[in-house]
Amino acid sequence: MTEHTLTTEPAAGRPARAPVRSGLALAIILICQLMLILDATVMNVAIPRIQADLGFSPTGVSWVMTSYSLVFGGLLLLGGRAGDLFGRRRMFVVGTAVFTLASLAGGLAGSAELLIAARVAQGIGAAMAGPSTLALITTTFTEAKARMRALSLFSAMASGGFAIGLLLGGLLTEWISWRSALFINVPFGLAIVLLAPRFVPDPPRRRAHLDLPGAIAGTLGVSGLVFAFTRGGSAGWGDPVTLASLGTGAVLLAGFLVLQARGSQPLIPLRLFAERNRAAAYANFFLGPMAMMSMFFFLTQFLQDIQHFAALQTGFAFLPMAAMVFALSRSIPRLLPRFGPKPLAVTGTVLMIAGAGWLTQLTPSSGYFETLFGPMILMGVGVGLAFSPMNVLVMASVPTEDAGAAGGVLQTMQQVGAALGLSILMTVSGSVTRSAAGSGVRGPQLMVDGMTAAFLGASLLAGLSFLVALTFRRHHTTA
Repeated sequence: MTEHTLTTEPAAGRPARAPVRSGLALAIILICQLMLILDATVMNVAIPRIQADLGFSPTGVSWVMTSYSLVFGGLLLLGGRAGDLFGRRRMFVVGTAVFTLASLAGGLAGSAELLIAARVAQGIGAAMAGPSTLALITTTFTEAKARMRALSLFSAMASGGFAIGLLLGGLLTEWISWRSALFINVPFGLAIVLLAPRFVPDPPRRRAHLDLPGAIAGTLGVSGLVFAFTRGGSAGWGDPVTLASLGTGAVLLAGFLVLQARGSQPLIPLRLFAERNRAAAYANFFLGPMAMMSMFFFLTQFLQDIQHFAALQTGFAFLPMAAMVFALSRSIPRLLPRFGPKPLAVTGTVLMIAGAGWLTQLTPSSGYFETLFGPMILMGVGVGLAFSPMNVLVMASVPTEDAGAAGGVLQTMQQVGAALGLSILMTVSGSVTRSAAGSGVRGPQLMVDGMTAAFLGASLLAGLSFLVALTFRRHHTTA
Protein backbone atom coordinates (compact mmCIF):
# COMPACT_ATOMS: atom_id res chain seq x y z
CA MET A 1 0.00 0.00 0.00
CA THR A 2 1.59 3.28 -1.06
CA GLU A 3 1.57 6.36 1.11
CA HIS A 4 -1.05 8.29 -0.84
CA THR A 5 -3.65 5.62 -0.18
CA LEU A 6 -3.49 6.57 3.48
CA THR A 7 -4.98 10.00 2.85
CA THR A 8 -8.66 10.73 2.98
CA GLU A 9 -8.90 10.67 -0.82
CA PRO A 10 -9.40 7.05 -1.97
CA ALA A 11 -7.10 5.59 -4.56
CA ALA A 12 -8.69 5.00 -7.96
CA GLY A 13 -10.42 1.65 -8.11
CA ARG A 14 -10.10 1.04 -4.35
CA PRO A 15 -12.57 3.40 -2.69
CA ALA A 16 -13.27 1.32 0.38
CA ARG A 17 -9.81 0.61 1.76
CA ALA A 18 -8.22 4.05 1.95
CA PRO A 19 -10.64 5.55 4.50
CA VAL A 20 -10.24 2.48 6.72
CA ARG A 21 -6.45 2.78 6.71
CA SER A 22 -6.63 6.55 7.18
CA GLY A 23 -8.91 5.99 10.13
CA LEU A 24 -6.56 3.40 11.62
CA ALA A 25 -3.57 5.70 11.20
CA LEU A 26 -5.50 8.50 12.90
CA ALA A 27 -6.57 6.20 15.74
CA ILE A 28 -2.96 5.19 16.40
CA ILE A 29 -1.83 8.83 16.47
CA LEU A 30 -4.72 9.99 18.67
CA ILE A 31 -4.29 7.17 21.18
CA CYS A 32 -0.63 8.13 21.53
CA GLN A 33 -1.51 11.79 22.01
CA LEU A 34 -4.16 10.98 24.60
CA MET A 35 -1.69 8.79 26.47
CA LEU A 36 0.91 11.56 26.57
CA ILE A 37 -1.59 14.19 27.76
CA LEU A 38 -3.23 11.91 30.33
CA ASP A 39 0.05 11.49 32.15
CA ALA A 40 0.20 15.21 32.91
CA THR A 41 -2.74 14.79 35.33
CA VAL A 42 -3.42 11.07 35.84
CA MET A 43 -1.27 11.10 39.00
CA ASN A 44 -3.06 14.10 40.56
CA VAL A 45 -5.83 12.11 42.20
CA ALA A 46 -3.32 9.62 43.58
CA ILE A 47 -1.10 12.27 45.20
CA PRO A 48 -2.17 11.53 48.83
CA ARG A 49 -1.44 7.81 48.40
CA ILE A 50 1.84 8.42 46.56
CA GLN A 51 2.93 10.80 49.29
CA ALA A 52 2.10 8.26 51.99
CA ASP A 53 3.68 5.30 50.18
CA LEU A 54 6.93 6.93 49.05
CA GLY A 55 7.49 9.59 51.71
CA PHE A 56 7.28 12.76 49.61
CA SER A 57 7.32 16.14 51.37
CA PRO A 58 4.24 18.38 50.92
CA THR A 59 6.06 20.61 48.42
CA GLY A 60 8.18 17.87 46.87
CA VAL A 61 5.17 15.83 45.82
CA SER A 62 4.25 18.46 43.21
CA TRP A 63 7.29 17.29 41.22
CA VAL A 64 5.38 14.10 40.40
CA MET A 65 3.38 16.26 37.96
CA THR A 66 5.83 19.07 37.29
CA SER A 67 8.83 16.89 36.37
CA TYR A 68 6.88 15.23 33.56
CA SER A 69 5.39 18.42 32.14
CA LEU A 70 8.67 20.28 32.44
CA VAL A 71 10.83 17.70 30.63
CA PHE A 72 8.07 17.03 28.08
CA GLY A 73 7.71 20.72 27.28
CA GLY A 74 11.38 21.56 27.52
CA LEU A 75 12.52 18.92 25.02
CA LEU A 76 9.60 19.09 22.58
CA LEU A 77 11.38 21.51 20.27
CA LEU A 78 14.38 19.22 20.08
CA GLY A 79 12.04 16.29 19.47
CA GLY A 80 10.40 18.11 16.58
CA ARG A 81 13.75 18.84 14.96
CA ALA A 82 14.87 15.23 15.51
CA GLY A 83 11.74 14.11 13.66
CA ASP A 84 12.74 16.25 10.69
CA LEU A 85 16.25 14.79 10.77
CA PHE A 86 15.67 11.11 11.56
CA GLY A 87 12.09 10.67 10.34
CA ARG A 88 8.85 11.61 12.04
CA ARG A 89 7.41 8.11 12.18
CA ARG A 90 10.67 6.72 13.55
CA MET A 91 10.74 9.31 16.34
CA PHE A 92 7.05 8.66 17.00
CA VAL A 93 7.73 4.95 17.48
CA VAL A 94 11.00 5.31 19.42
CA GLY A 95 9.52 7.99 21.69
CA THR A 96 6.48 5.84 22.42
CA ALA A 97 8.78 2.92 23.28
CA VAL A 98 10.80 5.07 25.71
CA PHE A 99 7.59 6.41 27.26
CA THR A 100 6.22 2.87 27.67
CA LEU A 101 9.36 1.52 29.35
CA ALA A 102 9.47 4.55 31.66
CA SER A 103 5.82 3.98 32.60
CA LEU A 104 6.67 0.40 33.57
CA ALA A 105 9.62 1.62 35.66
CA GLY A 106 7.46 4.25 37.36
CA GLY A 107 4.85 1.68 38.30
CA LEU A 108 7.58 -0.43 39.91
CA ALA A 109 9.28 2.50 41.69
CA GLY A 110 10.00 1.88 45.35
CA SER A 111 11.13 5.37 46.33
CA ALA A 112 10.34 9.01 45.65
CA GLU A 113 13.61 9.43 43.76
CA LEU A 114 12.93 6.49 41.44
CA LEU A 115 9.41 7.71 40.68
CA ILE A 116 10.67 11.19 39.77
CA ALA A 117 13.39 9.64 37.58
CA ALA A 118 10.76 7.54 35.80
CA ARG A 119 8.57 10.59 35.28
CA VAL A 120 11.55 12.44 33.77
CA ALA A 121 12.14 9.49 31.42
CA GLN A 122 8.45 9.56 30.49
CA GLY A 123 8.85 13.23 29.64
CA ILE A 124 11.82 12.44 27.39
CA GLY A 125 9.84 9.78 25.52
CA ALA A 126 6.83 12.08 25.22
CA ALA A 127 9.03 14.86 23.83
CA MET A 128 10.35 12.47 21.18
CA ALA A 129 6.89 11.28 20.11
CA GLY A 130 4.76 14.37 20.75
CA PRO A 131 5.81 16.71 17.91
CA SER A 132 5.37 13.93 15.37
CA THR A 133 1.71 13.40 16.25
CA LEU A 134 0.62 16.74 14.82
CA ALA A 135 3.10 16.55 11.95
CA LEU A 136 1.91 13.06 10.95
CA ILE A 137 -1.73 14.20 10.94
CA THR A 138 -0.82 17.19 8.76
CA THR A 139 1.06 15.07 6.22
CA THR A 140 -1.40 12.15 6.25
CA PHE A 141 -4.56 14.20 5.77
CA THR A 142 -4.01 16.52 2.83
CA GLU A 143 -7.63 17.38 2.00
CA ALA A 144 -8.77 20.49 3.89
CA LYS A 145 -12.01 19.21 5.46
CA ALA A 146 -10.52 15.87 6.42
CA ARG A 147 -7.51 17.62 7.96
CA MET A 148 -9.78 19.92 9.98
CA ARG A 149 -11.79 16.95 11.29
CA ALA A 150 -8.60 15.12 12.24
CA LEU A 151 -7.11 18.20 13.92
CA SER A 152 -10.37 18.79 15.80
CA LEU A 153 -10.23 15.26 17.20
CA PHE A 154 -6.62 15.89 18.12
CA SER A 155 -7.69 19.09 19.91
CA ALA A 156 -10.25 17.11 21.90
CA MET A 157 -7.47 14.81 23.06
CA ALA A 158 -5.10 17.70 23.80
CA SER A 159 -7.66 19.79 25.73
CA GLY A 160 -9.89 17.13 27.28
CA GLY A 161 -7.05 14.74 28.09
CA PHE A 162 -6.15 16.71 31.22
CA ALA A 163 -9.62 16.16 32.70
CA ILE A 164 -9.86 12.58 31.45
CA GLY A 165 -6.56 11.90 33.22
CA LEU A 166 -8.15 12.85 36.53
CA LEU A 167 -11.12 10.57 35.90
CA LEU A 168 -8.95 7.65 34.85
CA GLY A 169 -6.55 8.25 37.72
CA GLY A 170 -9.44 8.13 40.18
CA LEU A 171 -10.80 4.89 38.74
CA LEU A 172 -7.44 3.12 38.75
CA THR A 173 -6.31 4.43 42.13
CA GLU A 174 -9.56 3.44 43.82
CA TRP A 175 -10.01 0.05 42.18
CA ILE A 176 -6.38 -1.12 41.94
CA SER A 177 -3.57 1.24 43.06
CA TRP A 178 -1.83 4.42 42.01
CA ARG A 179 0.77 2.28 40.27
CA SER A 180 -1.81 1.04 37.79
CA ALA A 181 -2.14 4.60 36.44
CA LEU A 182 1.37 4.06 35.06
CA PHE A 183 1.07 0.37 34.17
CA ILE A 184 -1.95 1.05 31.93
CA ASN A 185 0.33 2.83 29.45
CA VAL A 186 2.24 -0.37 28.76
CA PRO A 187 -0.28 -2.32 26.61
CA PHE A 188 -1.32 0.78 24.66
CA GLY A 189 2.29 1.80 24.12
CA LEU A 190 3.23 -1.66 22.87
CA ALA A 191 0.28 -1.66 20.46
CA ILE A 192 1.36 1.72 19.04
CA VAL A 193 4.97 0.57 18.64
CA LEU A 194 3.84 -2.54 16.74
CA LEU A 195 1.13 -0.96 14.57
CA ALA A 196 2.56 2.45 13.67
CA PRO A 197 5.31 1.19 11.30
CA ARG A 198 2.68 -0.70 9.32
CA PHE A 199 -0.23 1.74 9.15
CA VAL A 200 1.11 5.28 9.73
CA PRO A 201 2.74 6.80 6.61
CA ASP A 202 6.26 8.15 6.91
CA PRO A 203 6.61 11.61 5.31
CA PRO A 204 9.85 12.56 3.52
CA ARG A 205 12.72 13.77 5.65
CA ARG A 206 14.46 17.09 5.14
CA ARG A 207 17.94 18.32 5.94
CA ALA A 208 18.20 19.67 9.47
CA HIS A 209 20.49 19.82 12.48
CA LEU A 210 19.54 19.35 16.11
CA ASP A 211 20.66 22.71 17.63
CA LEU A 212 21.71 21.16 20.93
CA PRO A 213 22.90 24.49 22.44
CA GLY A 214 19.44 25.96 21.86
CA ALA A 215 17.71 22.92 23.32
CA ILE A 216 19.93 22.91 26.41
CA ALA A 217 19.54 26.65 27.02
CA GLY A 218 15.76 26.55 26.58
CA THR A 219 15.19 23.47 28.73
CA LEU A 220 17.47 24.57 31.57
CA GLY A 221 16.08 28.10 31.43
CA VAL A 222 12.49 26.98 31.89
CA SER A 223 13.59 24.44 34.52
CA GLY A 224 15.31 27.21 36.46
CA LEU A 225 12.17 29.35 36.51
CA VAL A 226 9.92 26.46 37.54
CA PHE A 227 12.33 25.42 40.29
CA ALA A 228 12.55 29.01 41.52
CA PHE A 229 8.78 29.43 41.75
CA THR A 230 8.34 26.01 43.36
CA ARG A 231 11.06 26.66 45.96
CA GLY A 232 9.86 30.23 46.51
CA GLY A 233 6.51 28.86 47.67
CA SER A 234 8.18 27.03 50.57
CA ALA A 235 11.50 28.80 51.26
CA GLY A 236 10.43 32.36 50.46
CA TRP A 237 11.73 34.84 47.89
CA GLY A 238 14.65 35.95 50.03
CA ASP A 239 16.16 32.46 49.80
CA PRO A 240 19.54 32.59 47.94
CA VAL A 241 18.86 29.36 46.03
CA THR A 242 15.50 30.72 44.86
CA LEU A 243 17.03 33.96 43.64
CA ALA A 244 19.95 32.18 41.95
CA SER A 245 17.59 29.80 40.14
CA LEU A 246 15.39 32.68 39.00
CA GLY A 247 18.33 34.69 37.68
CA THR A 248 19.96 31.71 35.98
CA GLY A 249 16.69 30.72 34.33
CA ALA A 250 16.13 34.24 33.00
CA VAL A 251 19.68 34.47 31.61
CA LEU A 252 19.43 31.07 29.91
CA LEU A 253 16.10 31.93 28.31
CA ALA A 254 17.54 35.21 27.03
CA GLY A 255 20.43 33.23 25.54
CA PHE A 256 17.96 30.80 23.99
CA LEU A 257 16.13 33.65 22.24
CA VAL A 258 19.42 35.03 20.91
CA LEU A 259 20.33 31.59 19.53
CA GLN A 260 16.94 31.26 17.85
CA ALA A 261 17.20 34.69 16.24
CA ARG A 262 20.68 34.06 14.87
CA GLY A 263 20.53 30.35 13.99
CA SER A 264 20.18 29.18 10.39
CA GLN A 265 17.88 26.31 11.47
CA PRO A 266 16.45 27.36 14.84
CA LEU A 267 14.26 25.11 16.98
CA ILE A 268 11.63 27.86 16.86
CA PRO A 269 11.55 29.38 13.35
CA LEU A 270 10.47 32.96 13.93
CA ARG A 271 8.47 32.87 10.69
CA LEU A 272 5.91 30.74 12.55
CA PHE A 273 4.94 33.89 14.50
CA ALA A 274 4.77 36.18 11.48
CA GLU A 275 1.07 35.49 10.89
CA ARG A 276 -1.04 37.28 13.51
CA ASN A 277 -3.64 34.60 14.18
CA ARG A 278 -0.99 31.90 14.51
CA ALA A 279 1.05 34.02 16.95
CA ALA A 280 -2.06 34.67 19.07
CA ALA A 281 -2.90 30.96 19.02
CA TYR A 282 0.56 30.13 20.35
CA ALA A 283 0.25 32.73 23.11
CA ASN A 284 -3.15 31.42 24.20
CA PHE A 285 -1.94 27.84 24.16
CA PHE A 286 0.67 28.95 26.70
CA LEU A 287 -1.64 30.97 28.96
CA GLY A 288 -4.62 28.58 28.96
CA PRO A 289 -2.84 25.61 30.61
CA MET A 290 -1.32 27.98 33.18
CA ALA A 291 -4.86 28.65 34.43
CA MET A 292 -6.20 25.11 33.89
CA MET A 293 -3.58 23.21 35.87
CA SER A 294 -4.33 25.14 39.04
CA MET A 295 -7.93 24.01 38.84
CA PHE A 296 -6.92 20.37 38.51
CA PHE A 297 -4.24 20.43 41.20
CA PHE A 298 -5.96 22.50 43.87
CA LEU A 299 -9.49 21.19 43.33
CA THR A 300 -8.16 17.65 43.65
CA GLN A 301 -6.70 18.61 47.01
CA PHE A 302 -9.91 20.37 48.05
CA LEU A 303 -12.08 17.38 47.21
CA GLN A 304 -9.82 14.83 48.90
CA ASP A 305 -8.38 16.74 51.87
CA ILE A 306 -11.30 19.04 52.73
CA GLN A 307 -14.37 17.21 51.46
CA HIS A 308 -12.84 13.74 52.01
CA PHE A 309 -13.80 12.41 48.60
CA ALA A 310 -12.40 9.03 47.66
CA ALA A 311 -10.11 8.85 44.63
CA LEU A 312 -12.94 7.48 42.48
CA GLN A 313 -15.35 10.23 43.55
CA THR A 314 -12.69 12.84 42.85
CA GLY A 315 -12.16 11.52 39.35
CA PHE A 316 -15.88 11.55 38.56
CA ALA A 317 -16.15 15.09 39.94
CA PHE A 318 -14.24 16.29 36.86
CA LEU A 319 -16.49 14.41 34.43
CA PRO A 320 -18.74 17.45 33.62
CA MET A 321 -15.72 19.46 32.57
CA ALA A 322 -14.31 16.67 30.40
CA ALA A 323 -17.71 16.13 28.76
CA MET A 324 -18.01 19.82 27.89
CA VAL A 325 -14.50 19.97 26.42
CA PHE A 326 -15.13 16.97 24.18
CA ALA A 327 -18.56 18.18 23.11
CA LEU A 328 -17.22 21.59 22.10
CA SER A 329 -14.14 20.12 20.44
CA ARG A 330 -16.29 17.97 18.17
CA SER A 331 -18.16 21.11 17.09
CA ILE A 332 -15.04 23.02 16.03
CA PRO A 333 -15.18 21.88 12.34
CA ARG A 334 -18.57 23.64 12.12
CA LEU A 335 -17.99 26.59 14.44
CA LEU A 336 -14.53 27.70 13.32
CA PRO A 337 -15.29 28.20 9.60
CA ARG A 338 -18.57 29.95 10.45
CA PHE A 339 -17.44 32.37 13.16
CA GLY A 340 -13.65 32.49 12.96
CA PRO A 341 -11.28 32.25 15.95
CA LYS A 342 -11.94 35.59 17.62
CA PRO A 343 -15.57 35.11 18.84
CA LEU A 344 -14.78 31.56 19.99
CA ALA A 345 -11.62 32.56 21.88
CA VAL A 346 -13.17 35.67 23.44
CA THR A 347 -16.29 33.80 24.61
CA GLY A 348 -14.25 30.87 25.90
CA THR A 349 -11.80 32.97 27.89
CA VAL A 350 -14.63 35.00 29.46
CA LEU A 351 -16.22 31.74 30.64
CA MET A 352 -12.87 30.59 32.03
CA ILE A 353 -12.47 33.86 33.94
CA ALA A 354 -15.98 33.41 35.37
CA GLY A 355 -15.30 29.77 36.34
CA ALA A 356 -11.99 30.51 38.07
CA GLY A 357 -13.47 33.59 39.75
CA TRP A 358 -16.39 31.53 41.06
CA LEU A 359 -13.92 29.14 42.71
CA THR A 360 -12.49 31.99 44.79
CA GLN A 361 -15.71 31.75 46.84
CA LEU A 362 -14.89 28.28 48.18
CA THR A 363 -15.18 27.65 51.92
CA PRO A 364 -14.44 24.48 53.92
CA SER A 365 -18.16 23.71 53.95
CA SER A 366 -18.76 24.25 50.21
CA GLY A 367 -20.70 21.40 48.61
CA TYR A 368 -20.01 19.98 45.17
CA PHE A 369 -23.26 20.89 43.40
CA GLU A 370 -23.63 24.24 45.15
CA THR A 371 -20.12 25.56 44.48
CA LEU A 372 -18.10 23.28 42.19
CA PHE A 373 -20.45 21.95 39.52
CA GLY A 374 -21.07 25.38 37.98
CA PRO A 375 -17.37 26.30 37.66
CA MET A 376 -16.69 22.86 36.16
CA ILE A 377 -19.25 23.50 33.41
CA LEU A 378 -17.97 27.03 32.76
CA MET A 379 -14.36 25.90 32.56
CA GLY A 380 -15.22 22.96 30.32
CA VAL A 381 -17.18 25.08 27.83
CA GLY A 382 -14.56 27.82 28.04
CA VAL A 383 -11.64 25.51 27.34
CA GLY A 384 -13.53 23.81 24.51
CA LEU A 385 -14.28 27.12 22.80
CA ALA A 386 -11.07 28.99 23.52
CA PHE A 387 -8.38 26.38 22.98
CA SER A 388 -9.70 23.52 20.88
CA PRO A 389 -9.52 25.67 17.69
CA MET A 390 -5.86 26.54 18.34
CA ASN A 391 -4.45 23.27 16.97
CA VAL A 392 -6.53 23.69 13.83
CA LEU A 393 -5.58 27.34 13.46
CA VAL A 394 -1.85 26.65 13.70
CA MET A 395 -1.51 23.37 11.82
CA ALA A 396 -4.08 23.81 9.04
CA SER A 397 -2.10 26.60 7.40
CA VAL A 398 1.51 25.78 8.25
CA PRO A 399 3.76 24.68 5.34
CA THR A 400 4.56 20.96 5.27
CA GLU A 401 8.27 21.60 5.82
CA ASP A 402 7.47 23.43 9.07
CA ALA A 403 4.93 20.90 10.38
CA GLY A 404 7.35 19.27 12.83
CA ALA A 405 8.57 22.60 14.23
CA ALA A 406 5.03 24.04 14.40
CA GLY A 407 3.71 20.99 16.26
CA GLY A 408 6.66 21.06 18.63
CA VAL A 409 6.18 24.75 19.44
CA LEU A 410 2.44 24.28 20.00
CA GLN A 411 2.86 21.43 22.45
CA THR A 412 5.82 23.16 24.09
CA MET A 413 3.57 26.11 24.87
CA GLN A 414 1.01 23.78 26.41
CA GLN A 415 3.38 21.73 28.57
CA VAL A 416 5.68 24.55 29.68
CA GLY A 417 2.65 26.72 30.39
CA ALA A 418 1.19 23.98 32.58
CA ALA A 419 4.43 23.45 34.53
CA LEU A 420 5.21 27.15 34.95
CA GLY A 421 1.61 28.04 35.80
CA LEU A 422 1.39 25.38 38.50
CA SER A 423 4.67 26.49 40.07
CA ILE A 424 3.57 30.15 40.06
CA LEU A 425 0.18 29.44 41.58
CA MET A 426 1.70 27.12 44.18
CA THR A 427 3.90 30.05 45.18
CA VAL A 428 0.82 32.27 45.48
CA SER A 429 -0.97 29.64 47.52
CA GLY A 430 2.03 29.05 49.79
CA SER A 431 2.55 32.75 50.43
CA VAL A 432 -1.09 33.30 51.41
CA THR A 433 -1.08 30.18 53.57
CA ARG A 434 2.00 31.36 55.52
CA SER A 435 0.47 34.80 55.98
CA ALA A 436 -2.85 33.34 57.17
CA ALA A 437 -1.06 30.99 59.56
CA GLY A 438 0.75 34.00 61.02
CA SER A 439 -2.64 35.60 61.62
CA GLY A 440 -3.85 32.60 63.60
CA VAL A 441 -5.85 30.79 60.90
CA ARG A 442 -5.75 27.02 61.36
CA GLY A 443 -7.23 23.80 60.01
CA PRO A 444 -9.16 23.45 56.77
CA GLN A 445 -9.68 27.21 56.47
CA LEU A 446 -5.92 27.66 56.19
CA MET A 447 -5.75 25.32 53.19
CA VAL A 448 -8.80 26.88 51.54
CA ASP A 449 -7.33 30.37 51.87
CA GLY A 450 -4.31 29.23 49.86
CA MET A 451 -6.49 27.53 47.25
CA THR A 452 -8.78 30.49 46.69
CA ALA A 453 -5.72 32.73 46.25
CA ALA A 454 -4.49 30.32 43.57
CA PHE A 455 -7.88 30.46 41.83
CA LEU A 456 -7.71 34.26 41.87
CA GLY A 457 -4.33 33.98 40.20
CA ALA A 458 -5.81 31.56 37.66
CA SER A 459 -8.57 34.04 36.82
CA LEU A 460 -5.91 36.72 36.20
CA LEU A 461 -4.05 34.35 33.86
CA ALA A 462 -7.31 33.67 32.05
CA GLY A 463 -7.72 37.44 31.81
CA LEU A 464 -4.39 37.66 29.98
CA SER A 465 -5.65 34.98 27.61
CA PHE A 466 -8.76 37.11 27.00
CA LEU A 467 -6.57 40.07 26.03
CA VAL A 468 -4.69 37.88 23.56
CA ALA A 469 -8.00 36.63 22.14
CA LEU A 470 -8.92 40.23 21.27
CA THR A 471 -5.98 40.35 18.85
CA PHE A 472 -7.34 37.63 16.53
CA ARG A 473 -8.46 38.83 13.12
CA ARG A 474 -12.21 38.92 12.60
CA HIS A 475 -12.26 37.08 9.28
CA HIS A 476 -13.15 33.41 9.09
CA THR A 477 -10.47 30.77 8.98
CA THR A 478 -9.67 29.32 5.62
CA ALA A 479 -8.73 25.90 6.94
